[in-house]
Amino acid sequence: MSSTSRLDRLLANLGYGARREVQQMVRAGAVTLDGAPLAQPDMRLAVTSDLQLRLHVGGAPLDPLPGMALMLHKPLGVTCSHKEAGELVYDLLPARWRARDPALSTIGRLDKETSGLLLLTDDGALLHKVISPKRHVPKRYLATLAHPLQGEEGVRFASGELMLEGEDKPLAPATLEPLSPTTAWLTVTEGRYHQVRRMFAAVGNHVEALHRDRIGALNLPEHLPPGAYRLMDEGQIAALFEART
Repeated sequence: MSSTSRLDRLLANLGYGARREVQQMVRAGAVTLDGAPLAQPDMRLAVTSDLQLRLHVGGAPLDPLPGMALMLHKPLGVTCSHKEAGELVYDLLPARWRARDPALSTIGRLDKETSGLLLLTDDGALLHKVISPKRHVPKRYLATLAHPLQGEEGVRFASGELMLEGEDKPLAPATLEPLSPTTAWLTVTEGRYHQVRRMFAAVGNHVEALHRDRIGALNLPEHLPPGAYRLMDEGQIAALFEART
């Protein structure tokens, strides 16, 4: 079942401008449906999945409707925040997406010096489903270490007994897959603050570089360069909750 929305409210909520600015755009003939200009800003439209193909604003297809989710290849040096100083992940997206209502937010965070797969959505239910501790959604990281692995880290990470400094609850079991003496995959199912870095610190090592390549069964596409993003389809969203085989 589709909902309906006033044209001016829909475009304003998608970030195209304040309601009055959108009304002026419509009256100037800048908004078309199936190629025909729309003249009434207060007309009601059926908000259906094909509206993005049928409705054009300034000659360009309509931005994604509410319920969007996207994957982004987060570069180093970019912060997952709306307000902090320096370059933000939202600066990598179309400027008007900052004004969307509901707002677009990251699903969890990667710290400034961590690169890789980052998800964003305006769907609050999806966001909470992915980050919920009850879901145990696995996240895989490639860690480059300052010192060689000693050989016992995998057992400690998998034990479910490892404590992080300043915390009173042990970590859920995590899986370590060494690739070389100083590189390894680490898969965790929690999202504690700086968790991967603190895990290696707890076993006497230091993470020099960190990159996330997978969430659930969803991999960061090899041909998606740092700073680029892609809208996710239903299959990719479903893959977040599938076990990797």
